[in-house]
Amino acid sequence: MHRLIIVFLSSILIAFAFNSFLLPNKILSGGISGIAMMIGLVTPLNTGMTIFALNVPIFVAGYLKLGKKFVAYSIFSVAVTSIAMQYIPQKAFTDDLLLSSVFGGVIAGIGIGLIFRFRGSTGGFDIIGLLLTLNKDFPLGVVIFGMNAIVVFIAGFVFSWEEALYTMLSIYATGRVIDTIHTRHIKLTLMIVTDQGDSVKGSLLSELHRGITVVEGEGAYTKERRKILFVVISRYELSEVKAIIRKSDPNAFVNITQTVEVMGSFRRD
Repeated sequence: MHRLIIVFLSSILIAFAFNSFLLPNKILSGGISGIAMMIGLVTPLNTGMTIFALNVPIFVAGYLKLGKKFVAYSIFSVAVTSIAMQYIPQKAFTDDLLLSSVFGGVIAGIGIGLIFRFRGSTGGFDIIGLLLTLNKDFPLGVVIFGMNAIVVFIAGFVFSWEEALYTMLSIYATGRVIDTIHTRHIKLTLMIVTDQGDSVKGSLLSELHRGITVVEGEGAYTKERRKILFVVISRYELSEVKAIIRKSDPNAFVNITQTVEVMGSFRRD
């Protein structure tokens, strides 16, 4: 239930960023939302409804590759954003384009990042980005930023290149915030030194579902025999893993390092 609430509130936050900072100053969001904004600015079509319509074929692709629960949360997010944009007044907080670009991008990035963190998306290029990073550990925000370059060029031709550059700034701010919140691509390696090896190993295997390598170790000073466990996890799992280790062996020594790259079998969902 808390996952649904966070997706709901985050979607409203995105609508607030669009209507209070970006749209009134003709600063676009990225991807499908940005294309829908351009359509809404040059035609009588409603931007919120256009966002939903353009997302339909992408939802179908997401359903096939990412699962029905993911798509259900994504559809819910897009629907809430579209509806919220009908009720939040399209009135600029400030006429300063630089402030609008930065704050609109950051606020939208917070909303999108939280939705990603709780296994949803805001549709459009977000789903395409997730599909591209499904088997590769690329920062999602960077991938989305790269794809959104097309929106910037279109904005330059439709409106002006000055507005296009402000759009690029907004998209960059959004991507940076997304990568700060959505850290699934970051991998950590844990070296766990414990004299409760079987207990720690059993707890990790039953609750974490990650592969573990166990080697025998010996204290150089005490000469005591200990188990050394090696496990690679995603950044999301760290707090859970630390709690499991503390419960199994409060005196375990744990060294945590960031992993540059993982080759071979590693569950990325």
